[in-house]
Amino acid sequence: MNDTVIRCPWVDTGKSDYVQYHDREWGVPVHDDRLIFEFLILEAFQAGLSWYTVLRRRENFRSAFDGFDPEKVARYDQARIAEILANPGIIRNRAKILAAVNNAGKFLDVRDGFGSFDAYIWGFVDNRPILNEFRELKDYPAKSPVSEAISKDLKRRGFSFVGPTIIYAHMQATGMVNDHSVDCFRRREIAAGYR
Repeated sequence: MNDTVIRCPWVDTGKSDYVQYHDREWGVPVHDDRLIFEFLILEAFQAGLSWYTVLRRRENFRSAFDGFDPEKVARYDQARIAEILANPGIIRNRAKILAAVNNAGKFLDVRDGFGSFDAYIWGFVDNRPILNEFRELKDYPAKSPVSEAISKDLKRRGFSFVGPTIIYAHMQATGMVNDHSVDCFRRREIAAGYR
C-alpha cells in the first residue's frame, strides 16, 4: 500500500480487501434499496464480530441470500433456512438467519409504505449525510441519537437485530454519516459529492 495515503485509523492496511472496502465503499451515500438491504443483513451478522469477519464472507452471503433480494429472502421456508445453516461459507447463526428472513418481510412493508426503503431511512437525516469530525479511533462512537431513533422505529415495525450500534454501523457503511477521519483522503472526496 502507498504509505503517503492517509486513511481512517480503523483500517488495517495489511489487508488489501479491507483497504479496498474503505477506499471504494465505506461512507459513500447509498440510495439503492437492494444495497441498503444487503448492508442491513451484513451488519446484523456482524453483531459480536469484527466487520472484517463478515467482509471476507460477503460473496458467500450474497450467494446464500439470493443476491440480497428482499422479495426472495422474505419467502424462505424452513428447508431453505436449513440449507443456509449448512453453508460453511457464511456465519451460521440461526437467530441471525431467522432475523434476515423476518427483516426482509418488514423491509418490503416499509418500502411499500414509503415508496422505497431509501426514502424511509434517509428521512432520519433529512436526506443529507451527517459530516462528523473524528481524528482518532477513540473518537468514534458506537451509536448516536439518530441511530437510536432509527433502531427504535425499526423495532416498532417488527425488525430484529437492529440495535443502535448495528444501525450506526449501517449508517457509516451507507454514507448516512461521513465518519472518515478529518485527515483521511476519502473524507473530502465523498463530501464533495453532496455539496
